[in-house]
Amino acid sequence: MTLITRRSILIAGTATAGALLVPAASATAAPTRIASGTKISVGSGETYELSTTTRVSELSIAEGGRITAPDGYSVTLTVDGVETGQLLTETGGTETLISAGTYRGAVVLTVAEANAVTYETLTFPFRQAVYVGADGVVTAKSVLSSVRGGKLTNTLAKGVAITSTGECFDGVFVQNASYTLQKPVISLTGNGRCDFAGYGAAVVGTGSSTTLVVDGARIATKGVVRTTVIANDGANVIVKNSELRARNGVLPADYQATVETPYMESVPWMLGLDGNVRATNLIGANTKATYINSSVFSETWGALSVEGGRGLQLTAINSSVGNTGTYGYGTYAIGDATVRVLGSRFDVGSYATIIAGPAASVHYGDSTRTAVAELNSSLGLGLSAAELAALPVRNTVVNSGHFGYMFFGAGTLKLDGGTVVNSEKATFLNKGQQTAITVDGSGGARLNPRNGIILQMIELDDPGPVNVDGKMLNTGVYTEPTGDPTKDSAFDVTAVHTADGAATFSSIALKGDFYNGMRKGKNMVLTFEDSTVQGVISATGAKHHVSTIDASNFYELGEVTNTVQPAVNNGVVVQLNSGSAWTVTGTSYLTKLALAAGAAVRAPRSKSVTMTVDGTATAVEPGGTYSGAIVLTVQ
Repeated sequence: MTLITRRSILIAGTATAGALLVPAASATAAPTRIASGTKISVGSGETYELSTTTRVSELSIAEGGRITAPDGYSVTLTVDGVETGQLLTETGGTETLISAGTYRGAVVLTVAEANAVTYETLTFPFRQAVYVGADGVVTAKSVLSSVRGGKLTNTLAKGVAITSTGECFDGVFVQNASYTLQKPVISLTGNGRCDFAGYGAAVVGTGSSTTLVVDGARIATKGVVRTTVIANDGANVIVKNSELRARNGVLPADYQATVETPYMESVPWMLGLDGNVRATNLIGANTKATYINSSVFSETWGALSVEGGRGLQLTAINSSVGNTGTYGYGTYAIGDATVRVLGSRFDVGSYATIIAGPAASVHYGDSTRTAVAELNSSLGLGLSAAELAALPVRNTVVNSGHFGYMFFGAGTLKLDGGTVVNSEKATFLNKGQQTAITVDGSGGARLNPRNGIILQMIELDDPGPVNVDGKMLNTGVYTEPTGDPTKDSAFDVTAVHTADGAATFSSIALKGDFYNGMRKGKNMVLTFEDSTVQGVISATGAKHHVSTIDASNFYELGEVTNTVQPAVNNGVVVQLNSGSAWTVTGTSYLTKLALAAGAAVRAPRSKSVTMTVDGTATAVEPGGTYSGAIVLTVQ
């Protein structure tokens, strides 16, 4: 193992005793100007250009004064080993400058080679404490005066501490390299700028040849889009035995909320959320992020996010995930992302997962020995036999302050093993999307919606962004439709369509209601295998609690009152297979009902249930199939 010598760019006296630092083989570090006891003063309107890294005892910058570096370089200020003073020059911009003020102590101005990262239409001038490339630590691109204690080599950083109070400063940036961060302590306070690029994140792993292991980390951030961990561009990022915490910052006063990702600094309220920082983000193509035996919490917005790209894989094993505030999600699944949650506990404000499709796949289950071993191999986690043996087998538990899972786009969701979902509102909230939900209760899975609704289907209540002077801003307003829906004669409410909202439940006892409140053509298709269900299953008229929803009352999204009524364009198709029984607890309007020979429709004790089909009284017989305007009434 190559150790970095003190011939590097590190300024004498900025590292604690025992710190071992080395330049990468490819590094071309600029010489250091050490001028202890000297001062630098920059007057108003003056520009002071530094060509080399410089240490002084005092730095004074008047309002309007600027410290710059030559083209192709950046300058970063640290005081007593803490990055500080750097602020964005404008809202929505990318450049930073050292702010006016007087800085005293071990003042180091590091001139580093530029690390320009382009995301869509913008290029961000990254600055980072440690830059790791294919050959190891690149001192010429690192601000090593902000790295305190521990050991730093070309393959490992152990026990290092990085603190930032400036804006848009990254902790560790690893690109196309294999690297391990062992027990780092990283604290970032102050705003970031773009969590789609990682500008201002604590840790970034990027590049298809990157394998980044973060083990035993303690990472805390506070600031707008000041993310803890970013996995990007095909990297394989493995976080284990770590604690990650992200808290909201204060948005610039002139910030305009937008869905344009290069400029997005707060969650689109149309998701029913608020907040301005995600704990983590997974982006790019074929990128993998895995969290093992770790704790990952965001204040609001989201804990484990997936954004854009293709072939993304997000995995949580034996971890604690959630939100410390009122609103937020545990995981997000967009595009064709694969999201796995095994043996973990989710304590979330709004949703365990938002499924945004169009081909997302989500699985919640147990961390069985077989499942974890398979992922260790397929995801390249590198867990040793001892580490695998030390991971206990656990079931997954979700506790949500609002809904269990929200479909904002098409996708598949599988719950199995001993997964338990406790939610204040509906377990599944489907906003007009094609779904394939499967719940296997043979391992003890349970669904516990406190409001008594297992599945709620409604129209998508996202008003979408508004084009304002060429910018897509989140200023839309959702307005509740008035009047009855118009019958679509071309849509068959008795058939099963590919685009329907489908759910299959096997080997489980369910207690709760299922409502299809769609106004346009989409059926709710329910299949029960060797299961019991007690509740109402019906087409409904679903109405929001308020007539209009905007950013000021975003929390009303998804909140509806149901009135059971005959289907118009919202068919309800129920298949009771062998061993299944439905105990009808209230009037239910269906469009098709099929019973296997071993299935039954029942009434609660001391009551009876009757059925009419197209207005004609009809007995419910095992093995029977009924189609049309079906009404089941409990007497």
